Amino acid sequence: MNFTTDKATTSTVDLTPAVQEAVAAFKCLAVDEQLGLLWMIHQNLGSSINSVSTGTARLFLTQGLLYRIKQMSNTEQLRVMRDLVTGVDTPITRQYGILSDSTKLVFWYQLFEWMYTGEFVTVATAYQLSDFAAKLLKHFASLDLEQQMAVVCQLVTDMGVNPLVA
Repeated sequence: MNFTTDKATTSTVDLTPAVQEAVAAFKCLAVDEQLGLLWMIHQNLGSSINSVSTGTARLFLTQGLLYRIKQMSNTEQLRVMRDLVTGVDTPITRQYGILSDSTKLVFWYQLFEWMYTGEFVTVATAYQLSDFAAKLLKHFASLDLEQQMAVVCQLVTDMGVNPLVA
C-alpha cells in the first residue's frame, strides 16, 4: 500500500520506509480523524503498548498532568487532545512536550484506558473512519508489531510543544 503526501514528513530518518509512510499519511488526516484513528490503534495494540512502555516510574511522571486534564470538562479534555495533536502552544502541551518518548506513550495509554472506563471523554463514540483513514488502519494492521510500535511512538513523540527546542 502506498500513501504519498507532500504535506507531512517525519523528522526521524532512521525509521523504516513503511513506518515513515504510515506516520506521514497519519499526519495528513484532520485532527479529529487522527484522534479517532489513534483510538482504534489503541484498541488493537493496547496490551502491547502496556507491556512495552508502562511502568510505575513513567506513570508517576505523568500523573500530575493526567489528573489535571482528567478534572477538566469533556469539552476541555477534547481541546487538550486536539492541541497536543496539532502542536498548539499551551502550558499543557509544553509540559507534555518535555516528557520522554516512552512517557508520552504511557500518557496516551492512560488516557485511552480512562476512555474505556468512562472516566475521560471518548474520542470516538460510534466513530466512522473516512476511506483514507480506514485504508491507513488496514495498512497499519499489516505492519509487524515492531513497526506498529514504531509508528505509535513516532506519532506521540511528535505531539505537543517542546519548549526546550528553538
